[in-house]
Amino acid sequence: MADDLRYVVKSVVGEENFIDMHPNKSNNYCCGGGGGFLQSGYTDARRQYGKMKFDQIVDTGADYCVAACHNCHAQIHDLAEHFEGKYHTVHLWTLICLSLGILGENEREYLGPDLAEVGL
Repeated sequence: MADDLRYVVKSVVGEENFIDMHPNKSNNYCCGGGGGFLQSGYTDARRQYGKMKFDQIVDTGADYCVAACHNCHAQIHDLAEHFEGKYHTVHLWTLICLSLGILGENEREYLGPDLAEVGL
């Protein structure tokens, strides 16, 4: 399944723009926001657990982190804001719609300036 998701992401962003995390696939790190933890109210603990994921993302040097899950998106976005990460967090569906030219103007909140006006 991990290879199928990578195929989709590479298809919409171009293989030359894909940077994988290490470790990856079934050995990848959890973002620390799932299982209800994002809504639990334990923000400091959630961010502490998520710091490993934040460091993993930063180590890629990528401008964007693609999240397929809403909880992961919210956690990874929060980690970037809290730890002052320089990456943007984007939903997978946003990139799919952008690549198809059907992403609405009101659905570009998480895109950086390099992609915010693509297809308008």
